[in-house]
Amino acid sequence: MKQAMRIRSKRKTDEYLDHMAIDDFKHIHIEESVDANRKLLENLFRDSSDIVIRDIQIEKGPKALICMVDGMSFSTLVDEMLQALMILEGGSFTIDELCKQALPVGQTLQVQTYSELLVNMLAGDVALFLDGNGTAVCLGMRAGIRRMVSEPETETVVRGPREGFNEIIRVNTALIRARIKSPRLKMKPFVIGKETNTCVVLAYMAGIASPSLIEEAERRLNAIKIDGILESGYIEELIQDEEWSPFPQLQNTERPDTVAAGLLEGRVAILVDGTPFALMAPFGFWQWLQASEDYYERFLAASLTRMLRIACLFLSLLTPALYIAVSTYHPEMIPTNLLLSIAASREAIPFPAVVEALIMELAFEALREAGIRLPRTVGQAVSILGALVVGQAAVQAGIVSAAMVIVVSLTGIASFTLPRYNAAISIRMMRFPLMLFASVFGLLGIIIGVVVIVVHLSKITSFGVPYLAPASPISMSDWKDILIRAPWNRMKQRPNYLGSQDRNRQK
Repeated sequence: MKQAMRIRSKRKTDEYLDHMAIDDFKHIHIEESVDANRKLLENLFRDSSDIVIRDIQIEKGPKALICMVDGMSFSTLVDEMLQALMILEGGSFTIDELCKQALPVGQTLQVQTYSELLVNMLAGDVALFLDGNGTAVCLGMRAGIRRMVSEPETETVVRGPREGFNEIIRVNTALIRARIKSPRLKMKPFVIGKETNTCVVLAYMAGIASPSLIEEAERRLNAIKIDGILESGYIEELIQDEEWSPFPQLQNTERPDTVAAGLLEGRVAILVDGTPFALMAPFGFWQWLQASEDYYERFLAASLTRMLRIACLFLSLLTPALYIAVSTYHPEMIPTNLLLSIAASREAIPFPAVVEALIMELAFEALREAGIRLPRTVGQAVSILGALVVGQAAVQAGIVSAAMVIVVSLTGIASFTLPRYNAAISIRMMRFPLMLFASVFGLLGIIIGVVVIVVHLSKITSFGVPYLAPASPISMSDWKDILIRAPWNRMKQRPNYLGSQDRNRQK
């Protein structure tokens, strides 16, 4: 009976350990006995085949124990460390003396609690215990188990760096550090997620970024209480100012040079382990139109390209709604020959213009989504051929007019010119309510819809910075990098609306 009770008590203890998160281990200290530590680790990681727990006998010295995650540490470094320990002749010594004299490892971290130990060990470090010491040491032997640095896929450029972030946060921080070789570049670490314990880094330039901006970013990151962070999109949604706004309030990018440029302007960047997308804040409407390549080409070419993007932004947003409004309520605004051509093409169409537009827009969005989800080798071909086949078949079947196919195609092409994918999604979302407004009120409905959008944009903020700044509120000194990109020798100061401590970019 007593033996059965002991077995039940042991099972309850094991289950209790299984149900504990890392935060629950803050008050459990490292035991001085290697055997006690081994027993706790075996109970904690039972049924975990990827956890390696191994005893080591140091020659003429105390027992030691290592614990690691198989596949997340460099095996050659582990072998060298074990070899150094096994040939060490030694008597009694402490963890501190062992780190200084015997371990061939560049990065070590001594910990006293299991909470600190588990965070580092489960990230790829090797945990080392020494008998008679109530301190363990985490050895920096994390392996690069993911893909290498490659060219960004979502932000390609003709002229500019070809390096992009990958899923390893230390590689990403190194790519930024390689561009900003300054001690003012700070990278503050955070661990977020009760179960995933994801490493997050807040990067900023000390002496440039506003202290209030840095404090606000730290406050929002510390306020996140969630079980897991698997991508930077989790954090973006949890720290944005207006959760119900369709417009993005943080910039996401794969490019280290874009992050470096933002930091030098006085923004903050958030890097998340496990994703190649970094976040930058504040982010406003005018950053929709800015591409990294604008600053590598001469200012005349960059300014012309930016003005083209502005025109395409309005085309993407308003073209279907304008066609519906003019063809339905204001035909007198169309030249006579063009009006007769449109009327002839729509003669056999059984639907009103708004239904035509909705059919074609939904088909176009479906084809675009299908092209993204299909394998890369066939996705682009399927999306292009699908658009051609569907459009031609719809015209021949008398479902939509040829003019509507042209309007939707022009709208789609214009939307591809926006360098920010999340901004292009917002424009696509706003297009549908504007079409409905135009179908009911004509041009007046479009004006009402645009006014509502502008009022909403003027109300939202990104980390406290007005979304339309520096246009609203007006800061004329910052207009050199909005509608056009002025020459570098004219942009001697950092943006005023960011509240940077050091305004001077050139002296």
